[in-house]
Amino acid sequence: MTKHRILVLGGTTEARQLAELLAPRPEFDCIVSLAGRTLDPKPLPLPVRSGGFGGAAGLANYLRNENISLLIDATHPFANQISANAASAAAATDTPIFALCRPGWQRQPGDRWSSVASIEDAVRGLGNRRKRVFLAIGRQEAHQFSGAPQHDYLVRSVEPVDPPLAVPDCRYILASGPFAEQDERKLLADNAIDVIVSKNSGGTATYGKIAAARTLGIDVVMIERKPDIGVRTVHHADAALELIDHLLAPAMNRGV
Repeated sequence: MTKHRILVLGGTTEARQLAELLAPRPEFDCIVSLAGRTLDPKPLPLPVRSGGFGGAAGLANYLRNENISLLIDATHPFANQISANAASAAAATDTPIFALCRPGWQRQPGDRWSSVASIEDAVRGLGNRRKRVFLAIGRQEAHQFSGAPQHDYLVRSVEPVDPPLAVPDCRYILASGPFAEQDERKLLADNAIDVIVSKNSGGTATYGKIAAARTLGIDVVMIERKPDIGVRTVHHADAALELIDHLLAPAMNRGV
């Protein structure tokens, strides 16, 4: 039996969950691609490649050269360029593709959100009056808040922020989720936080700060996701596995 080659663009909890479901399936030859931005990624039960492909054209060449039967975009909801490259490469090579992406958070009664479209909009959205800001957007784009040095910042990330913020008052916390709501309430209260800046990443691991803000009446500047690019999307690993079986079953039944 010829194995079907599946390329998973990973780096998320959902990608890990899918890898765990795919690992015991001998009819699939799977590889997980990581962008290489995480310094010490957790081990996966499938072969891993690290680093970029060289844009959409490079990814298309990889799909052709490696005879990839199916491309799965399970990257972070805000990995917009990677997702665009994946869609383009799949179209150029006629490779089936779908996305595995957790749904975004929905505004609840009591939430004090200001929804913005970008990091730049979030910087401006903080306003001119000095505030104590809890910055929870990851490390790669945090430095952009150097453009609003009038605020005091508490920045949490999994890995060190580099470059650091060029502002007079900034403290850093290194931590990875999940974060319990009770702990988040204490963190926000102990640091007298006025406003949280967050990406609408979805999931449960980092939702505690959003629920805590609702309870404490704290404002949230919420950076919303870009509009989808027309790729079929499922939200959970189980649904992804069902779709894989559906997409590849005809070929498997032919013994291809």
